Amino acid sequence: MSNEDLLRSRGLRVTRPRLAVLEILATSRGHFDVEEIAEKVRERLDSVSTQAVYDVLSALSRAGLARRIEPAGSPARFEGRVGDNHHHVVCRGCGEIADVDCAVGERPCLTPSTGHGFELDEAEVTFWGLCPNCQARRQADAAI
Repeated sequence: MSNEDLLRSRGLRVTRPRLAVLEILATSRGHFDVEEIAEKVRERLDSVSTQAVYDVLSALSRAGLARRIEPAGSPARFEGRVGDNHHHVVCRGCGEIADVDCAVGERPCLTPSTGHGFELDEAEVTFWGLCPNCQARRQADAAI
């Protein structure tokens, strides 16, 4: 399915900024903040405001075509990996984020003691630690 058809199937108008953001998220494996996405969009389009990128990301997230994550202490990040129940590992040192597949493999992967009447469809788990580069930096600092 083309990106144009994908947008239409979710009830979204096809616009150049939406197509650019969708392509960036689909082809770039990563977790980008709005400024990083806006910079990549500006490489493809003549000009686009940061607010327009915010609006596009909001629409794509609501439509299930992008995923917004908000690790504590970091700006919101967006990714194109949607439709599965994966989680994230975040480095406390540099803020690097990586995907972690769900250990249970089904939604939601954690069952709370009470759902308070909510219809649960996702559990967000964030693992925290130090990435290999930050571990090496810590060891180098300790050796000094």
